[in-house]
Amino acid sequence: MLSRSVARTLSSQSRLFSSSATRQTKVAVLGAGGGIGQPLSLLLKSDPLVTSLSLYDIRGAPGVAADVSHIDTASEVNGYAADQLDQALDGVKVVVIPAGVPRKPGMTRDDLFNTNASIVRDLATAVARVAPTAHILVISNPVNSTVPIVASTLDKAGVFDPAHLFGVTTLDVVRAARFLAGISNANPRDTPVTVIGGHSGATIVPLLSQSSYGKAVTGEAYEKIVHRIQFGGDEVVKAKDGAGSATLSMAYAGAKFTNALLRGLNGQKGVITPTFVKSPLFAAQGIDFFSSNVELGVNGVEKIHPIGPISAEEQKLLDACLPELKKNIEKGKAFVA
Repeated sequence: MLSRSVARTLSSQSRLFSSSATRQTKVAVLGAGGGIGQPLSLLLKSDPLVTSLSLYDIRGAPGVAADVSHIDTASEVNGYAADQLDQALDGVKVVVIPAGVPRKPGMTRDDLFNTNASIVRDLATAVARVAPTAHILVISNPVNSTVPIVASTLDKAGVFDPAHLFGVTTLDVVRAARFLAGISNANPRDTPVTVIGGHSGATIVPLLSQSSYGKAVTGEAYEKIVHRIQFGGDEVVKAKDGAGSATLSMAYAGAKFTNALLRGLNGQKGVITPTFVKSPLFAAQGIDFFSSNVELGVNGVEKIHPIGPISAEEQKLLDACLPELKKNIEKGKAFVA
């Protein structure tokens, strides 16, 4: 029932562009055999804007491909083994990267850096070689560092296009809407929250004051929901008791952002969502990647929106975010250098 419900959601989002789905929109998932990659592949198979799905991993991707290929949607699915990365990337328009190791209890996203940084760098190198004009969506944590790693890798290869690189911070947005709806006795569709900054802990800054429901939350309730949005991933890691991290919700968020990008690429106007991109908003402070509302279009990033008016509490959160985010970005750049 869950997959049918999600499929209906994706279908309704894409209805205006269902005729565009006949265009060749090939999407690759790098890390398709993992805890995020498998449900993400399922959800993308359900998206009518995906006409071809290319699944790659160092193990398990052909099996995942065989499994989801039986689903009765029009997209074609192919799976690729460890030595077939170039074939997996051939002709791809959008590359989604959930590859890497998951968090375990007691681990922060930065604890993942040493392993995931190398994985992401090597995948980005292959994209630069085989599909240099593809749009790249980075899920692998720590996103604050892995996105700069991808950017620097592409730049060294001479193919970096800032309009084509995205850090997927959608899970923070999804959580914010869900948590705000929970304390407001509302439907999450009515409680959207813009989340800016980065994608870990204190770098996550929810702008509740810009929401009609959120601005009513004050005092202890405000502090609790902000903490839950910033550290919601810890809830899942603890609840899974060593068996994984936020894989299902992250797969949903990844599919949701991919669908938004595909709608923009297909020409839909007004597709605006937070995402972590190369940004001028705080470049003067040495922070050249930042998540804010971004308008998606036929070229990828069409417009980076300013953060708008924020409350005194949110300014404090932003002040705490910026130095930590700068450190994360520099760590990613230094890894490639």
